[in-house]
Amino acid sequence: MARLALLSTSDKTGLIEFARQLVAEFEFEIVSSGGTAKVLKEAGLPVIKVADYTGFPEILGGRVKTLHPRIHGGILARRDVPQDAIDLENNQIRPIDLVVVNLYPFQQTIAQPHVSLAEAIEQIDIGGPAMIRAAAKNYAHLTVLSNPNQYDSYLQELRTHREQVSLEFRQTCACEAFSHTANYDSAIANYLQNQQSPVNSEELPQKFTISGDRLQSLRYGENPHQSAAWYQTGTMATGWAAATKLQGKELSYNNLVDLEAAKRLIAEFTDTPAAVIIKHTNPCGVALGSSLLAAYEKAFNADSVSAFGGIVALNRAIDVPTANALTQTFLECIVAPGCDAEAAAILQAKSKVRVLILPDAETLQATSPPTVNAIAGGFLVQKADDLVEDSSQWQVVTEKTPTPAQMVELLLAWKVCKHVKSNAIVVTKNGTTIGIGAGQMNRVGSVKIALEQAGEKTKGAVLASDGFFPFDDSVRTAAAAGIEAIVQPGGSVKDKDSIQAANELGLVMVFTGIRHFLH
Repeated sequence: MARLALLSTSDKTGLIEFARQLVAEFEFEIVSSGGTAKVLKEAGLPVIKVADYTGFPEILGGRVKTLHPRIHGGILARRDVPQDAIDLENNQIRPIDLVVVNLYPFQQTIAQPHVSLAEAIEQIDIGGPAMIRAAAKNYAHLTVLSNPNQYDSYLQELRTHREQVSLEFRQTCACEAFSHTANYDSAIANYLQNQQSPVNSEELPQKFTISGDRLQSLRYGENPHQSAAWYQTGTMATGWAAATKLQGKELSYNNLVDLEAAKRLIAEFTDTPAAVIIKHTNPCGVALGSSLLAAYEKAFNADSVSAFGGIVALNRAIDVPTANALTQTFLECIVAPGCDAEAAAILQAKSKVRVLILPDAETLQATSPPTVNAIAGGFLVQKADDLVEDSSQWQVVTEKTPTPAQMVELLLAWKVCKHVKSNAIVVTKNGTTIGIGAGQMNRVGSVKIALEQAGEKTKGAVLASDGFFPFDDSVRTAAAAGIEAIVQPGGSVKDKDSIQAANELGLVMVFTGIRHFLH
C-alpha cells in the first residue's frame, strides 16, 4: 500500500512542487484539508480531502476538520506495538508516514494595524498544533515538517534511505516542530495578556514567555571564545531585523548591542537635529544642532578620541554634507531614518562601514521592549526606562533659579545621563556633551572623570547626575570647576547639605524626583 502523507499548510511556499515530488517520485498518497487541498487539486495533483477520508464533514465554518480518530490514530500509532496495529485495523485507519503542517498566521495578523480581538482569535489554530504535536511526539515512526525550508532535506533523505528517513532527521524535525508550536503559543499568550494588561501597564504578567527564531549565527559574542546568535521574535521582521543595510560587513554581537543603545538614546530627540556617538554602550558624544551636520560635528568633537570606531545614530536622513563628514574617520556603524541617494554614494567610499536605515516609526516612536536579564535559576524582567522627561515637573531647590537657556541645557544633560552606565555624570554646554563619567563604583569618581574630560569648557556648563548626591563634596567640586547648574533626582537624607552648598556657591540646583540607574 502506498505511503500516506497529510498536508495542511497556511504557508504554501514550495508546497506544490514538494507534493508533486512525493507523488511522482515516491508514490505517496496525499490527504489534505481546506485551502491546501484546493491548491493541490488546481495544480493537477491527486488529493484525498480530509472530509472524504474521515467520512465526517468540516463543521463550524471549518473550525473542526482534522480533529478525528482516523487522522490522529494514523499519526500516533506505534508501528512496534501489536495492539496499536490491531486498533488501526479494527477501525480502518491507515498509518500516516508524513505530516506537513504549518499554522494560521496569528503573528502576521496581530502585526497589522487596527486588528480586533475577534479577528485575532479566529487566527488561533487548533487542529494544526494538535497534528504537529502528535506527529512530533511519535517521531520514532513518522516525520513532521513544520517549515517549507525542510522540504528539500526530506526529499534528499528519502532518496538516500528510500523506505524511511533517518531517525536523526526525524528527531531534528520533531524538535523544530515543538519549537514552532511553543513560539506560536507564546505569541498568543503574550497577545492575550496584553489585552488584559496593556504594554504601558505597570504590572508585569504572572507568566512571562519569550521565544524567537534564529535569524543569523554571529561570528562570536562579546569575545571570540563566546558563541552567539541573533534571534527574531515573531514572524514579522521588526526592529533591527527590519532595518535596511545599505552597505558594510555583517553585524556583530557587539554592533547590535551598541546599536540598540544608540537607538534608545537618539529616540530622546525629535524636535531638533541630533547626533549620538556610542562606544561600548555608553555615549561618548551627544549634540543638538541647527543642522544634522552641525549636530554630528559637535558630537564628534565632544570626544574625538573615543568616537574612533564608534556607532553613530542620527535622527534625520543623512544628507551630503553629513555623509562627507562621516567618511573622515573610522566608524563601525551608522544608523539613521533615511539616506539621500547622493549621500549613500559618498558613504560607499568607506565600504566596510555598516550603514543602516531604520524608519522613524522604529527609531523615534516605538515603545522599547522590556529588559530581560538571565540569572542563576531564572531571569529578571523590568519595564524599559522610556519615561518621557517633563522638565515642568522638576523642583528648583536653590535660591537661584535657572534661566530658560539653562533649563534647555539641563534637560539635554538629564536625557543623556539616563543612557550612561551608573554611576553616571554628564556635563553639557551649548547643546553638546563635554564630559561624561560612566560606570564608576562611586559618584565622586564619575564627577572627577567628567570634569577632567570637560577641562576648561566647564565654566558656565551644567551637570547631571543619574542618582542623588549623598554628600555635598561633588557639588563643591563641580562649582570649583565652573559648573553653574546641576540636575539630580534628590532623595538623599543629606539633600539639605547639597542644597546649602549650592546656595553658598551661587549654583542652580534642580531635583527631578526620578532616578535613572543603568547597570
